[in-house]
Amino acid sequence: EATLDLAERRRIRSAIRELQRQELERDEETLASKRFRPERSSRRQDDKENWPQSQRLEEQQAALTALSEQLEAITSVEELTKLLRAAGEYEERKLIRAAIRKLRAEEIEAATLAGNVQSSQ
Repeated sequence: EATLDLAERRRIRSAIRELQRQELERDEETLASKRFRPERSSRRQDDKENWPQSQRLEEQQAALTALSEQLEAITSVEELTKLLRAAGEYEERKLIRAAIRKLRAEEIEAATLAGNVQSSQ
């Protein structure tokens, strides 16, 4: 509202400046608290953008380790082929194909040894 009293105008202007100063201080405090927020976890010091990716990689690595242990127990190429067809991730398929190659090499080696034993008798 318009006022003709100069003293009242000064009080209004100073009140407005004080409110603006308080708002600026609140904004600066908020910014500082966001900028210097303490780390929640001490195990990794990754920045915010890389943390989800590194966590996903750790989970994927754990899953691949479990899969490789499972593949060691399988002795049938057919079972491995079924797993290969069901696998979705590239790294999983890569491990399964390596296990299939290893089994086939062992089968060939066993057949070769059996052939050598038979021919020597």
